[in-house]
Amino acid sequence: MGRRCDGNHNNISAMPAVPRTKKGKMTREQLLQAARKVIQRDGYVALRMADVATEAGVSLGALYRYFENKDDLFLSLIGDIHKKLYEASRASKHDFRTDPLATLEESNEGYLVHYYANRDIMRAFIEAATVDTRVSDMWWWMRQRHVDRFVSALKRDFNISAVNGIPTQIIAEALASAVEQSAYVWYARESLNKKPVAIKTAAKVLARLWYQAIWAGQEARPVAARAASTPRRRKMPT
Repeated sequence: MGRRCDGNHNNISAMPAVPRTKKGKMTREQLLQAARKVIQRDGYVALRMADVATEAGVSLGALYRYFENKDDLFLSLIGDIHKKLYEASRASKHDFRTDPLATLEESNEGYLVHYYANRDIMRAFIEAATVDTRVSDMWWWMRQRHVDRFVSALKRDFNISAVNGIPTQIIAEALASAVEQSAYVWYARESLNKKPVAIKTAAKVLARLWYQAIWAGQEARPVAARAASTPRRRKMPT
């Protein structure tokens, strides 16, 4: 059964439960792949459970045993994609403390590669978030996870909680919106562009936006290095 996120939009309770048995997980995956094909063809608004059941080759009753309605079905599909998006945008080749620009570029590239692979579903996701409260809750929770991770890393590695008096939470939300909208325009709506935008180019552009918004041409000095040379001024928590 599906459940709503709380009023703060900060948990994953909107997502339906996942079966525990191997057979249940396999059937769930089969149904999600069928839903993906239907959504790619018809979009979210026109999505019907009967069409998914037909695509999957199962009875409508069998589909309802796994998903309460099309919201539960769609949220499960998006939840799986978000899990991989979140993991893909975690840099593994670079260290944020020692090379934040390269780390940001790697993170953005990982995110965009996975976004591109799921661009049809991400387009439907934005469409659905404007008409369905549960999907909107899920969208908000997803973006806040990315924002909070960056804000925490800045505080942990550089003791930065504000830039020119502006809390990093607000800055990160603006930057996350830039990534979201860029991905949507360049990839979810790829056919509208006169020329395709290479993912590596997009990652470089977005990484520089993040970097300049925080350091603006200054040297990025991690906490340990700065503490060794000059006394660190404490900042008020945001």
